[in-house]
Amino acid sequence: MEQIIEFAGNHLILVSAFVVVLAVLIATEINRATRGFDDMDPGQLTRLINHEDTLLLDIRTTGEYRQGHILNSRHIPVSELATRMGDLEKRRDAHIVVYCKSGNRSPAACKILKSHGFEKVHNLGGGIIAWQGANLPTTTR
Repeated sequence: MEQIIEFAGNHLILVSAFVVVLAVLIATEINRATRGFDDMDPGQLTRLINHEDTLLLDIRTTGEYRQGHILNSRHIPVSELATRMGDLEKRRDAHIVVYCKSGNRSPAACKILKSHGFEKVHNLGGGIIAWQGANLPTTTR
């Protein structure tokens, strides 16, 4: 124990950085565990599509959507999502998998869906980049 205290005293900046990184990691994991939706990878999404009623929700901009999207996905830009909940009402009992380009914008959309009472909400981790990286098809139609 004496050596740990001596090390900490001699390397205060290093120990402080470690404590900060550890705190950020713990906070991130607590947030992930309590946010109410999970991240899926493309393989998990493919299995879900094949076995359950699933709605794919593309929340990217119209320009991004036109460049290519997952077949049969519904396009509602994240900026319009809160005002277009009625468009999703008929699919309330389906699994809703939200995706964007890289997986950074879609968690916000998942939170909006959860706040409107949708229960089966999932996020495509890595977004359409991960989907394409797994050599899965997209369409421009």
